[in-house]
Amino acid sequence: MSLLVVGLSHRSAPVSVLERASLNADAQLKLLQDTVAAEPAAEAAVLATCNRIELYADVDKFHAGVAELSTLLAQHSGVGLEELTPHLYVHYEDRAVHHLFSVACGLDSMVVGEGQILGQIKDSLARAQDLHTAGRLLNDLFQQALRVGKRAHHETGIDRAGQSLVTFGLEQLSAGADVEQWARGKKALVIGAGSMSSLAAATLARAGVAEIVVANRTFERAERLALLLEEQYGQRLSEGDDTDVLARAVPMGSVPGELTRADVAVSCTGATGLVLTADSVAATVEGRTGAPAVEDTAVRDTAVRETAVREAAVREAGETPLPGAGSAADENCPLDLSSVSSVPAGFSVMGEAAVAGMDAATLEQHGAWAAGGTAVDRTRETGRSGPEADAELIGALAATATRVGRIPERRRPEPVVEVPRPEPVLFLLDLAMPRDVDAAVHRLAGVRLVDIESLADASADAPMAADVDMVRRIVADEVAAFGAAQRAAHITPTVVALRSMAADVVAGEIARLEGRLPALDDKHRAEITQTVKRVVDKLLHAPTVRVKQLAAEPGGAGYADALRTLFDLDQETVASVSRAENSTEKNRGPA
Repeated sequence: MSLLVVGLSHRSAPVSVLERASLNADAQLKLLQDTVAAEPAAEAAVLATCNRIELYADVDKFHAGVAELSTLLAQHSGVGLEELTPHLYVHYEDRAVHHLFSVACGLDSMVVGEGQILGQIKDSLARAQDLHTAGRLLNDLFQQALRVGKRAHHETGIDRAGQSLVTFGLEQLSAGADVEQWARGKKALVIGAGSMSSLAAATLARAGVAEIVVANRTFERAERLALLLEEQYGQRLSEGDDTDVLARAVPMGSVPGELTRADVAVSCTGATGLVLTADSVAATVEGRTGAPAVEDTAVRDTAVRETAVREAAVREAGETPLPGAGSAADENCPLDLSSVSSVPAGFSVMGEAAVAGMDAATLEQHGAWAAGGTAVDRTRETGRSGPEADAELIGALAATATRVGRIPERRRPEPVVEVPRPEPVLFLLDLAMPRDVDAAVHRLAGVRLVDIESLADASADAPMAADVDMVRRIVADEVAAFGAAQRAAHITPTVVALRSMAADVVAGEIARLEGRLPALDDKHRAEITQTVKRVVDKLLHAPTVRVKQLAAEPGGAGYADALRTLFDLDQETVASVSRAENSTEKNRGPA
């Protein structure tokens, strides 16, 4: 059997695909059950976070396993296999181990070094154990991954290489300002009461917000989180800087009303639809500012109109106008200027707007005319037309452009003045997958939205700490050690079966001796029995120790086969030992 992982993450798939492929709790349980019911897989575990969905399995056939796991992911995510396949990655055996260890250390996270992934790996293992889909291999793998992750955080400064997704998101919301200064005194709304929402609420409380309102579909969970926040942070913060954090819970139906009071809202629910629509957010901003929440497209249109007005004023003031349709400068122009119905502000009809989409012959004629030359009908000269003639014409046009420039400097459009966006009055952090907040909110003035997609873009430019190299070395060493341990463990059932066979031989010979020497007293019988056992143990000790050492090396799996062949061991006996070990491992709790 061999370890196989098939999955997709923020590194392999766009957020839109991750959103649609996300699995709720029920879907994860069903996926686990269907995976172990499939022929190639004996064990299974699902690691599902806001930016990754991975299916781990112990399979006996690689190609069949990849096909089966990919199909199961497609079926349970609801994304078609053809659409999902280009975004899937596959890791096998040591590469699969390396991948999970890297994930556990935060090397594969959207924000490098974040530690929340350890809790998610622990939850994944516990879920597989509850369903009895984790056997010896996945128990060992996930528990070792937890140890490796803890070691990386303890022995290196990987925590300095990045922060939790919540902290990073708040830094993006504050636009580079100090988060504590930015958050101090603000009113916060936290939508959801799961692990990510709880982390967000605690982070906001430590940052010094004045109030936290928790909304959740299950009101009791919201109440528990609000009470915990009040107990842990309210009194301590008020003693430290006269800031009393007030935490209270509200039902999910109160979110629209609470949003009108909040300065910052963090949402991370398991909802399959939008929690905050663009219309509801726009209404909140309008109610707070008294003005409609203008979209960026309208702002850009306003900038273009203002630029056109300024250019018209310049022309009226007597400056040289830009040549346009019907001007004297257009005489003998090979273009049909009258066919140009509209020209964007700042462009000449002899410039980019007019020549776009023209055929090669007309482009060349225009290029020659704009350079002050004479327009030439090359089709009549050469008597040729079609692709070859077009190629020559395009080449001639390129030469003209190289010599004189494609557009005279005075015909280039004036730069459009950027209209600054108004200062946000509402800050939204969406950490859900699929998203809780409508992506159209990005275009609303007066709102700053940070979601998983924008976090991915921002984290791509985040600096990598030197400690990351140390963590990579830890991962490499741990992968080698885990592989050696697994290869050594693979031969253990064979060694156990060999010793069991030897014990049976000793018992048989002692019984035969008692038949031949019935007068043998108990003292001498025990001494003889112990002597024979010592002889057998000494004969088997060196070979079994050495075969375990050899089996731990790369390519050592063949020693188990050799041992079974040399001693004519019963294959079913070896298999029964393996099954007994697996049944014990399935009941082990997470580290």
